[in-house]
Amino acid sequence: MSGFAFKQFKVAHEQCAMKVSTDGILLGAWANLSNANSLLDIGTGTGLLALMCKQRSPQLTITAVEVDKNAYQQALQNIAASPWPNIEVHQQSIQTFNSAQPFDVVIANPPYFNHSLKGNNEARNIARHTDGLSFAELISAFKKLSHAGSTFSLILPTTEAAVFIELATQNGLFLNTHCQVKATPNKAISRNLMTFSYINQSIVESALCIKDNENNYSEDYITLCKAFYLKM
Repeated sequence: MSGFAFKQFKVAHEQCAMKVSTDGILLGAWANLSNANSLLDIGTGTGLLALMCKQRSPQLTITAVEVDKNAYQQALQNIAASPWPNIEVHQQSIQTFNSAQPFDVVIANPPYFNHSLKGNNEARNIARHTDGLSFAELISAFKKLSHAGSTFSLILPTTEAAVFIELATQNGLFLNTHCQVKATPNKAISRNLMTFSYINQSIVESALCIKDNENNYSEDYITLCKAFYLKM
């Protein structure tokens, strides 16, 4: 089985266009799950985010949605082999997904390439590019599936994060928490961890370097992710 072994579960990803990545691990470890009873993972892929959130808060009722058939089947396998086989997975687009109950937390590691050249792998193109799920559709899905106290956490590169913040603001959402991520102290900010809600409050800003100048994991990154990495 090709994949990634974490402390409490394994994630196979050979059938998935988008493999286990630092982006997913960052978001799964960082997202605010406090006081939440239900969580929706949009575009679950391997099931990584759903599994990480379940490890962090075992009381959460977690639902995951994935449009790609191969990724959906891989997520099912990963979840069935985990300590939490009761995570629900649906194979459908989030645009068509409905729920009788709104979710307390919505989480997504969404596609973000708008205009970049595409490769020959159609599944990878769908997973990476916004054609199948635009930022507007993502925000619309959150609004349809949430309540007044819900939060929406996601990770995006810097240019795309600015676009998303503007669009979210236009749609009545507020950026509450913002963590800017660098690969190393001397690199530019490459990723943005963000939480939005319907509540207008001061933004809690923070910064994180994944590695130090000696190319070792930083203390901040270790603190955030040590519950998951096998050798950390």
